[in-house]
Amino acid sequence: MSKGGASVPDEEWERFLRESEAGSPGAPEEPSARARMVTRRLQEEPGPPRGWRTHQPPRRRRGKGRYALGLAVAVVLLVAVAVAPGRIVGWFDGGDAVDTLPLAAESERPGGPPAQEANGPLPTPDEPFAGSPAARWADGAAGIHLPAPRATGWMSEAEVGKALERTRDFLAASSLDPAVLRGERPAKAMALINPHQADVQDYLEKAFRAPGRENDPLLLFSRFRSADVRPVGDVVKTRGRVTFREGEKGAVEISTDATYVYPVMRASGDDEVTRTIVRREVVMSWDDPAKIVIEPGTFSLVSYQLDTTNGGCGTSTGYLIPAFLADRTSADGGDGPAVDPYDRSTPIEERIREGDDEGCDIATRS
Repeated sequence: MSKGGASVPDEEWERFLRESEAGSPGAPEEPSARARMVTRRLQEEPGPPRGWRTHQPPRRRRGKGRYALGLAVAVVLLVAVAVAPGRIVGWFDGGDAVDTLPLAAESERPGGPPAQEANGPLPTPDEPFAGSPAARWADGAAGIHLPAPRATGWMSEAEVGKALERTRDFLAASSLDPAVLRGERPAKAMALINPHQADVQDYLEKAFRAPGRENDPLLLFSRFRSADVRPVGDVVKTRGRVTFREGEKGAVEISTDATYVYPVMRASGDDEVTRTIVRREVVMSWDDPAKIVIEPGTFSLVSYQLDTTNGGCGTSTGYLIPAFLADRTSADGGDGPAVDPYDRSTPIEERIREGDDEGCDIATRS
C-alpha cells in the first residue's frame, strides 16, 4: 500500500475491503440511508426530520423534497434563458473590468457570487463560454477540488485518498461523460453505487424506465436528447469542491458540491449557442463492509440535491431541455425571485427553503 495519501491500486483496495469484511465479527447490516439521514438532521437541524417520501411544498420549481428510506432529494429549477430576453434581470450588468485569469481551485464556500460583466459578449460556436464566469473555470473534472486526505473512520489516509478519487470519478461519469450527455445509460457511474441499497436501486430502475418527478434521472446524471441538441466543442466548464468527515458506524461520509456549464446548439445545425447550468450537491457514504452490506469499491447514497438553469422548467422527461431565443415567450419568464446560477455561496437546500410554491425562478444570467 502506498504511503503519504497516494492512490491505492484497485486490486489492493478491493483486497483490503474483502479482508476487512471477512475478518470482522458479527453480520453486516443492510445499508440504511434513512438512519444516517435522520441522525444527521437531528444533529444539525431543530425539529423532527421529514418523513419518507413526503412531499414538501415545492420550492424554486421552486423545489421538491423527498426521502427514500431517509435519502434526501431536492430539486431547484431556474428558468434562466428560458425567459423573454427583456425579463432576464441584469444579464451582464455590473463592473467594468473583466478578469480573464483562471480561477484558483475552490477549497471552501465562496463569500458571494462572481462579479457580473458589463455588456459582455454572447456565446458563439468558437467562444461558447463568452460573457460567462465559467470562462475562468477549469475544464472537466479538473474543476472539482479534492482536499488532502487524512485517516478517518475505518479508513487509513491512503484509503480516504482513494475514496476521494473514486468520488470524483463518479462525478465525471455522471455529469461529464460524453456518452451520458448524449442520453446513454450512465453504466460507469451506476457501477459505483452500492447495489445492496434497495431504495436507490429502485429509483435508478424507474428513472430510466419511466422518468418522472418522483424518479428523475437528472437528480444524479446530466443527459440531453441528442436528437434535439448537440454539444458545442468538447469542454464542460466546472467548479466545485469535495469535503469529508466521519459518518455513521465509522463510515467516511463525502459531500460534493459542483456546478457544470454545458454549451449546446440545436441538432438541426443553426449557429445559436445557449448554455445549461447544473449544480448538484451529492452526499455519499463509503461504508465499513464489516458493518454495512456493501460491495467493495462502491458507496451508499445519503442525499442528493439539484439546481438547473435553462434545462427545462416544469417538465420531467429525464433529459435537460435547453431553450433557445425562438423558444422564449413572455410566458416563460418565471414567477419567482431573480437568482444568479453562478452564485455558489449559498447551499442549494437553503435556496429551496426561500420559496413556497411550485414555479420557476428568473436567472440573472446564463
